[in-house]
Amino acid sequence: MQDPNKKVAEVSARVTEALPNTFFKVKRDDTGEEMLTYLSGKMRLHRIRVLIGDRVTVEIEPYGGKGRIIKRV
Repeated sequence: MQDPNKKVAEVSARVTEALPNTFFKVKRDDTGEEMLTYLSGKMRLHRIRVLIGDRVTVEIEPYGGKGRIIKRV
């Protein structure tokens, strides 16, 4: 369960590269910045496939670093 005090930003992005262990490089739509993301647990559990070129919603961690793909649009 997430800490309610942490602010989480959600942005839309496009997958540019698929890496091993369900990691992906995505390019954010708003800034054009490329970042490293990983697949959320629910998406792994339900075996939702993410391919290069897909639009996704990314949850950005408040302390920087990686993002988490939470939805395939």
